[in-house]
Amino acid sequence: MNNNQPIGVFDSGIGGTSIWRAIHQLLPNEQTIYLADSKNAPYGQKSKQEIIALSMKNTELLLEMGCKLIVVACNTATTNAIRELRAKYDVPFIGIEPAIKPAALHSKTQTIGILATKGTLNSELFHKSVENHPDVKIIEQIGHGLVQLIENGDINSPEMEELLKSYLNPMVEKNIDYLVLGCSHYPYLIPQIQKIIPSHIKIIDSGEAVAKQTQKIIEQNHLLNSSKEKSSQIFYTNSEPEVLETILNHNEKVIYKNF
Repeated sequence: MNNNQPIGVFDSGIGGTSIWRAIHQLLPNEQTIYLADSKNAPYGQKSKQEIIALSMKNTELLLEMGCKLIVVACNTATTNAIRELRAKYDVPFIGIEPAIKPAALHSKTQTIGILATKGTLNSELFHKSVENHPDVKIIEQIGHGLVQLIENGDINSPEMEELLKSYLNPMVEKNIDYLVLGCSHYPYLIPQIQKIIPSHIKIIDSGEAVAKQTQKIIEQNHLLNSSKEKSSQIFYTNSEPEVLETILNHNEKVIYKNF
């Protein structure tokens, strides 16, 4: 394994770029390859077996491209498939889970909200996280339709605003003081969410925690890229590149690839 090899990142679309940003900010020297499996988004509606199969397909492509470590930048893929991925492939994996723990520990009202996909909320890993906090009331809400609107480039649409209000207002009424975003697409909705919920409610996403864990695992495995050359960041999508290019502010190279 060569230290200059890239970090592989995959998601069921463009949402995982929120995780990629946090990693790139913390580890600017590292090369990265990002796979946006937008053709199969959202993973949250699929069965566990389908999610495992898609995750293996993405992993194998990243390994063929020489990745030294893989970040599963998708809550649904992590909660449903990371155990199987770790058992099958000899490479470090970093997963992303909803940040229930910090929210539960710091909640003053003992009530937190979580907005996530059906695949994450139904997973065994998520249920285990919830069981660790029996004293905290956790209001779960499936974000039906949100991923698809983000994938279509409709982040600021009236339809998005209506959906968010219908999901968030009942949580606010139940006195949450933390909102956990349990899908890597959702950080792109923070500006809209802030317009809907009172300012005292804290929003938590997992980007920074995943970046720190990636740094820790890279250092532990002596895989830190020591090259002084400018690092390359490559993005592949199996759908229209335009939405991915827009979310990256047209600063990065996006390539269409059928995978």
